[in-house]
Amino acid sequence: MIRTILGGLVGGFAMYVVGFIFWGTPLSRLAFTGLDDTKSAALQQALAANLTQSGTGTYPIPWPGTQAGTTLYGKGPIAMVHFNTDGFPVMDSGALLAGLILALVSAGIIAFALSIIAPFVTDFAARAKLVIAFSIAIPLYIHVGQPLFNHAPWPYFIYSFLCDALGFIVAGLVIARWFLPRHIPGT
Repeated sequence: MIRTILGGLVGGFAMYVVGFIFWGTPLSRLAFTGLDDTKSAALQQALAANLTQSGTGTYPIPWPGTQAGTTLYGKGPIAMVHFNTDGFPVMDSGALLAGLILALVSAGIIAFALSIIAPFVTDFAARAKLVIAFSIAIPLYIHVGQPLFNHAPWPYFIYSFLCDALGFIVAGLVIARWFLPRHIPGT
């Protein structure tokens, strides 16, 4: 049990580092389409004038819940706006700490799952194949599903997929390599 917990902690830290490289460095700009300062300020002003009554939330624009909105949605342009009424720092230390805790919990779940299969899948190569397969399959469906199902922009979601898949792969391989028994007694 101690190895599982330690593996989850080390794997979680490794996952966090991968996420930080993708989202906490200038590399993250690959995921976004930017606006100049004038257009950005005008759009921010329009958001503040029109969305603050409803508050923080995710808004499909135009709203497709009415006949007029459905018609406008079909004509385009459309947007999915993740809106927050409050400002916060670009590099928010509270979010960084919460992200680290999330990575530790996520990798802890991976370590627990791998410890369950350890008696049945005893060699590192087989464990690595399982880690890689699940680490690709889950973020693939979650992230690539957005452009497929919701016509979201491909670059952002491909970038998110790569980040999450690599983070899970690194965490899982660290756990599978150094924190699971190599030989199960009695086998």
